[in-house]
Amino acid sequence: MPDSDYFVAEAQINQFWRDGAIVLRHLVEPEWLDILAGAIDRDIACPGPCYHGYEEENGRGRFHGNLRIWENDPDFRAICLNSGLPAIARQFFGGGKVNLLYDQLFVKEPGTVNRTRWHNDQPYWPVSGRHVISFWFSPDPVTKETGALEFIRGSHEWGRWFQPEVFGDLKKTGGSGYDENPDYEPMIDVEASRRDYDIIGWDLEPGDVYVFQGLTVHGAGGNERQDIRRRGYTVRYTGADASYDARPGTSKPLQVATIQTGQPMDSERFPLIIPS
Repeated sequence: MPDSDYFVAEAQINQFWRDGAIVLRHLVEPEWLDILAGAIDRDIACPGPCYHGYEEENGRGRFHGNLRIWENDPDFRAICLNSGLPAIARQFFGGGKVNLLYDQLFVKEPGTVNRTRWHNDQPYWPVSGRHVISFWFSPDPVTKETGALEFIRGSHEWGRWFQPEVFGDLKKTGGSGYDENPDYEPMIDVEASRRDYDIIGWDLEPGDVYVFQGLTVHGAGGNERQDIRRRGYTVRYTGADASYDARPGTSKPLQVATIQTGQPMDSERFPLIIPS
């Protein structure tokens, strides 16, 4: 992982806040990618309580998802709490405190053709504020063919919160899978009108990292390859202007009964890593 002295250029920070997403190249060191790969295999073999996965209907692929895995695995915990990622998040926030929000896995085995539907993340999370950031990386090469992420440039500035939906088959689950929020709107059909949006994206080599803001609209294709996995891992942090907000529609596994809406994130669930 990067150390706490890793320097993000001012131009990169400005691009992040202008576009809502950037890529940092060669950020994660090879030895950490090996550690990550082993941790992912352990979670697949024995997933924790927040597992959310599904089999591909054609019988060839499989999606493995999980979250809050740092709580039960020392290697995921080291990445989240002891690497340089919190210090990098602080640079994007312009200083101040940094809390861990949570970590998450998105593994698309070969032949898993399911898309990750377009969405923005923050409606799913019990947090308000602009200082909400995700770092997404993989021990595998990531291309459009294997499910590289795409982002709508500037969508974090739209001020639009889209109704959360489950990422499996809605026909099987019924409804959105989340409480309806009257302040949210249905997700726009980006795929039907891609030319209307400024869509950006990058292929990743192992060690490269997507960095994106919590309201940036993004999605990904399926893994069309039959010989390569796409093991995506993301760590999410909040900063000084973030506060707890368990409004309708937020993910139940991320809610905390001991924090009231409007209070700081500081808690056992969302540990303070860098004080103000």
